[in-house]
Amino acid sequence: MKKLILVRHAKSDWPEETEDFDRPLADKGLTDAMHMSRFLKNNNISIDHFVSSPAVRALNTCKIFNQAYQLNCSTDEKLYNPSERSFESVIYDLDDTLNSVAFFSHNNGISNFANSISEDIFHFPTCGVAGFEVDCESWSEFDGAKKKLLFFYEPGKI
Repeated sequence: MKKLILVRHAKSDWPEETEDFDRPLADKGLTDAMHMSRFLKNNNISIDHFVSSPAVRALNTCKIFNQAYQLNCSTDEKLYNPSERSFESVIYDLDDTLNSVAFFSHNNGISNFANSISEDIFHFPTCGVAGFEVDCESWSEFDGAKKKLLFFYEPGKI
């Protein structure tokens, strides 16, 4: 069994003359990311590795989560403005020694991807987190593997 955890970046700001890629987290985003990461850690949600979009708001969300987890982090440009296929491509590149991986990405791609692998239709709020159990031994088996939603957390509801 593998676990895939999807995290939408925390609430961002959009200062004047800032490109989308460079948007920073808002104060609420910083607070939500700290709160959510501690909540996951305190509830024994195990994660082996983080993969983040390189966009500032997603990478900073990942770095805040990493204060709780102390893991290796990597970035993948396919998680910025992603399609459903982008997520699958990143999944197929994962090392099979990793059993639980968290992706930090953006809407609408993250909501669309989550809904494509689950019958539980939902829309990710900022800093929303969904965890899926994937019935496979190798990430290369992801597409045909049975997937089950384990949890869906929103910052305002934990």
